[in-house]
Amino acid sequence: MELQTQALHAGYTKDAQGTMAVPIYQTTAYEFRDVEHAANLFALKELGNIYTRLNNPTTDVFEKRMAAMEGGIAALGTSSGMSAIFYAIANLAQAGENILCASQLYGGTVTLFGHTLKRFGIEARFFDVHNPDAIDSLVDDKTRAIFFETITNPSIDVAPIEALVAKANRYGIITVVDNTVATPVLCRPLELGVDIVVHSASKYTTGQGLAIGGIMVEAAHTAAKLTQNPRYAHFNEPDSSYHGLVYVDVGLPPFSLRARLALLRDIGAVPSPFNSWLFIQGLETLSLRMRQHSQSALEIAQFLEQHPKVKRVNYPLLPSNKNYANASRYLPKGASGLLSFEVDSFETAKRIVDKTALFSLVVNIGDSKSIITHPASTTHQQLNTQELAKAGVAAGMIRLSVGLEATQDLIDDLVQALKD
Repeated sequence: MELQTQALHAGYTKDAQGTMAVPIYQTTAYEFRDVEHAANLFALKELGNIYTRLNNPTTDVFEKRMAAMEGGIAALGTSSGMSAIFYAIANLAQAGENILCASQLYGGTVTLFGHTLKRFGIEARFFDVHNPDAIDSLVDDKTRAIFFETITNPSIDVAPIEALVAKANRYGIITVVDNTVATPVLCRPLELGVDIVVHSASKYTTGQGLAIGGIMVEAAHTAAKLTQNPRYAHFNEPDSSYHGLVYVDVGLPPFSLRARLALLRDIGAVPSPFNSWLFIQGLETLSLRMRQHSQSALEIAQFLEQHPKVKRVNYPLLPSNKNYANASRYLPKGASGLLSFEVDSFETAKRIVDKTALFSLVVNIGDSKSIITHPASTTHQQLNTQELAKAGVAAGMIRLSVGLEATQDLIDDLVQALKD
């Protein structure tokens, strides 16, 4: 099926009532038929509902639908995009091990990797996303993941996906890619060899800023990469916390299975059924929205590139942009609604942001309403000057999340905001 058809139908078989809309199963727990049924579920002899911290019928549809759209084999819904990222890394690495990650990342991901994970004993080693060869000097026998974003936020770089995957495969390392900004409508990293995709469903998936949630999707080839790989012994050895289960031997997608049985079980950062339902509604219109977001963002980027007060515009489908070759290769349907531009100073940027009328000053992206942000004073405020430079965030940078308003109205708002 085409992606737009999957967005409307994948993962849902109508119930006895024939409901066209996916029902919201707003429940904590589920009744077992008898003791044997309960025991079989816990032993994985049968598959079914146990407790909403582990699985839920509404969330199950969301997971299956997103897996289909990303071209994956299984997915796991989480309570936020950050919890999806944390679970992905925690599923691979433990104290004394390390991960390699691009410097050009969302500010919250930088602090998770550089500070919080450090307290768990997991070291983050950063590299320039445009320099895959830097991985050779960073990788060692304790490296457990390579993490990057398809379209980086807020520097708007486009990763050389296949080059990074080739490096990871050379060393037998799992790749984890945040595809939030591109969405599966514009880019499907699993088809390019990536092992795990994560999303903040709070962004383009819901599309209206209605719910916080996340998801990670496993590729069909990931199981082979984990099996008998000494970097991931915990997938190949009996798990004493689950009756000696060996994840690669069960016949189910092992990465998602372990994340569900170990991490969801013990940490419990799961989406509410209602939020999963909201994400399902968002997926139905995602293809249409991403087309309009991308078209409007390109027109606004072209306008800003000609404005005398703008020093630089970061949008990858501008021919002048350093990411144009990668964007042309990986984003032929559009480069999403996220762009940034730079003016001469911190103070000028703040003044422009404060003068906009249609653009709302909000630290979010992917909404139907247009958003403006000054990263250096908000999302990346916690980074020092050196870290800001590595992340590609200048003091005079302004980030736009272009919504679904009429493009000319948005341009007119920027025209008046850029006036002295």
